[in-house]
Amino acid sequence: MIFFQSFRREWLTNIPTELLSGTLVALALIPEAIGFSIVAGVDPKVGLYASFSIACVTAILGGRPAMISAATASTAVLMTTLVRDHGLQYLFAATVLMGLIQIVAGALRLGLLMKFVSRSVMTGFVNALAILIFLAQLPQLMHVGWETYTMVGAGLAIIYLFPYLTKRVPSALVAIIVLTAFTIYSGIKLRTVGDMGELPSSLPLFAMPQVPFSLETLKIILPYSLAMAAVGLLESLLTASIVDDMTDTGSNKNRECVGQGVANFVTGFLGAMGGCAMIGQSVINVTAGARTRLSTFFAGAFLLFLIVVLGDWVRQIPMAALVAVMIMVSISTFNWSSVTKLRSHPLSSSVVMLATVVIVVATGDLSMGVLTGVVLSGVFFAAKVARLLGIVTELSEDGREITYFVTGQVFFASSNSLVDAFDYQNVPERVRLDVSDAHFWDITAIGALDDIVLKLRRHGARVEVIGLNEASATMVERFGTHHKPNARQKPAH
Repeated sequence: MIFFQSFRREWLTNIPTELLSGTLVALALIPEAIGFSIVAGVDPKVGLYASFSIACVTAILGGRPAMISAATASTAVLMTTLVRDHGLQYLFAATVLMGLIQIVAGALRLGLLMKFVSRSVMTGFVNALAILIFLAQLPQLMHVGWETYTMVGAGLAIIYLFPYLTKRVPSALVAIIVLTAFTIYSGIKLRTVGDMGELPSSLPLFAMPQVPFSLETLKIILPYSLAMAAVGLLESLLTASIVDDMTDTGSNKNRECVGQGVANFVTGFLGAMGGCAMIGQSVINVTAGARTRLSTFFAGAFLLFLIVVLGDWVRQIPMAALVAVMIMVSISTFNWSSVTKLRSHPLSSSVVMLATVVIVVATGDLSMGVLTGVVLSGVFFAAKVARLLGIVTELSEDGREITYFVTGQVFFASSNSLVDAFDYQNVPERVRLDVSDAHFWDITAIGALDDIVLKLRRHGARVEVIGLNEASATMVERFGTHHKPNARQKPAH
């Protein structure tokens, strides 16, 4: 009964909307997949087959319903050198290995690493992708006539005005249909999907990659597979979090890792390239009302139907219509409130967000931008916590005993401040360190405590440490030296 309820909720809810959303996504995937194939230096069918396979498999096994996964630019750019130097079959083998690595990552529950990505990094990631989506449309708007600009404008008008008539049909789908029909019957000359590359006319075949099964082959493909697996999981998990926010629902990040892995593993045997989640198409899907796995599966299946059966019609879709859709996606994806809140948010949060945007847009490398944001977030957080450390002293009436009251968090970023807070020149007979309101987090903090105690002892004081909580006491017992016989002065940490 529970299984049936779950199946119904994830597959059989609001079916007409899911199918319409999937149809729209399938149309939007075609030029993207062809473009990414060109980036990777492979035939367009390699990207189109990948988009079909990855979408269908992740729809069944992934951890985020309604999210769209397919061939992507972020993984395509990593394949260029491999294809150029070793050939297409090595790409298929690398895709299979990429999938295995992602499955292992899911089994190791690496999806939990998303907890360390701050809101500022997420906002920067979203804004950077919105900018990249917009910039990717510019080649379609260069060296073209006024007809293209008019059609793009008409497409945007339909997208934003049609919902005032009805929201039952995705306005972006209406724009594609209307502009395609107008182009065909008016005879106007515009760049079309067919101009992007040749569409395949047959179904993909399951076959083993034609590479030597040897250690040498593994040495060639492993670096590429690791890079593609890492970038693919990073973009997929971040996109899943974005869709979580858009739909006010949760997702299983570890299951998503496994789903992405199985999808890429299968895709490698279908003669296609690896991929991951796509934020642009996911936004299209969710904005059109999709919430279940059916939309994702139908997008992949209908994509294959479009290119194999309806290829002659698909070739006539004007790129101006799809450009209008993607411009809408970039506008709706960008977090506009993040710009207005730059002055009201903490400076560190704004710096993290802007740094993430700049690095991603400048390099086109999503992983580098997110890594930069995560590192900066960690640095700012450590600096903030380190400033919360406090030391207060209390000298006895006879001047023979001094008590240091330590409060706050002692770790690598605050340990030097703790050491420097003590007076090692005018040391009384007895020194008491009251750490009841402090916590020692790492071996650097324990090393600082050792330094303090041993320095004070060297100046003739009897030192007593009181108030260690259980966790700190355990750390001191395991890694400290000041409480052990014949303890000697340690170099400062």
